[in-house]
Order: sequence, then structure tokens, then C-alpha cells
Amino acid sequence: MVAIIDYDAGNVKSVEKAFLKLGQAVKITRDRDEILSADYVVLPGVGNFGDAMGNLRRYGMDDVIREVVARKTPFLGICVGMQALFEGSEESPDVPGLGILKGRVRRFDAKPGFKIPQIGWNSIFMMNGGDLFFDIPNGSYVYFVHSYYVEAENMNQVKAVSEYANMVHASVQKGKLFAVQFHPEKSGDLGLKILKNFIRAGKKEDQKSC
Repeated sequence: MVAIIDYDAGNVKSVEKAFLKLGQAVKITRDRDEILSADYVVLPGVGNFGDAMGNLRRYGMDDVIREVVARKTPFLGICVGMQALFEGSEESPDVPGLGILKGRVRRFDAKPGFKIPQIGWNSIFMMNGGDLFFDIPNGSYVYFVHSYYVEAENMNQVKAVSEYANMVHASVQKGKLFAVQFHPEKSGDLGLKILKNFIRAGKKEDQKSC
């Protein structure tokens, strides 16, 4: 079963629909026991970093997420759900992130020709053998909606990058912890394939951690 964490951060229904298309049983929940007993856990999210972190802490989901990751249950963060895994964000400088991964969330630089937020399709380029991108062509296009981007500290954990006004760490992986800045649930058949790869990778017995 795929548990999608419900913390009032939006976008849960489209993520649910994508996993249902893949034939997965799905539960949208903030119940601790349901999340900890799930085979896979997903943290979606759109909107403000500070609001997202406040909701996670208000519902006690911050500690649940840390326990899920410690148990090595396959976990996927999407968009703000990715950013929350890091130490903090320029969007809400006084609000700490979960700190599960090292790095910060930066605002795009203001540059001529680049509108902020970035809304639309952009190409991603794979590196370091990320499991989410098994059999995905390099330079594939996925759908982004964001004004802020992750700058990961450990480049070995970066599995895909894209370029807009800045170099974006578009996906990271540490063992069975996965995260993407883009929205696979809005990225058509290719996005479904990435989610399928998440399910596939989560079934592997041996995962390398960086």
C-alpha cells in the first residue's frame, strides 16, 4: 500500500490518481500507524515552505517521516515535499526543515528572460545512477512549478539536474529515500514511469546509501 501523507499542502489527489493508474492500493492519511505500516510513503506538496513545515509539525508528521526513513521504508518527496527534507529554505529563513538531507533551498536568481515561478516543462539530465530514472532517456521533459530549488550538499546524492535561472538539483536519492522537485504526477506517461520506478526500486533488497 502507498501512504500519501495528508498535511494540508495540496496536490494529494493527483498523486493518488497517478498511483492508482499503476495499480497500487493508495491511502491518503495522517494516521501514524497507517503510515508506518505502509509499503511506500509519499510526501507531496505545493506552496510555502514555512506553512508546509508548520503543518507537518502540527500533525506530528515530522517525527513520523523520520521514523519512516529510519526504517528504510521507500519514501518519495515531491516538490515542497522534497524541500522539506533539507535543512531550511530562503523562503522561510527562520523555519528549520526536517534536516534528513544536507543542503538548503534557494530562490531563483532574477535574470532577464526567466519568469519566477518556473511553471512548465523542462528537461532533466541524469547522473550518479538514480533508480527513479531506470530506462528514462536523458534530456526527458518533466513538469515543474516552483520559485525555489534545492541545493544539495552531497553531490553523490543528486540523481538528476535541470537548468532554469540556476542549476537545479531536480532529484536526489539516499538509499530508499527519493525526492524530486518536479511533479511526476503531472508529467504524463514519463512521470508515471518514474513513479513505477519508485515502486520497483523500493522492492530491491540491497540499496546503496551515499
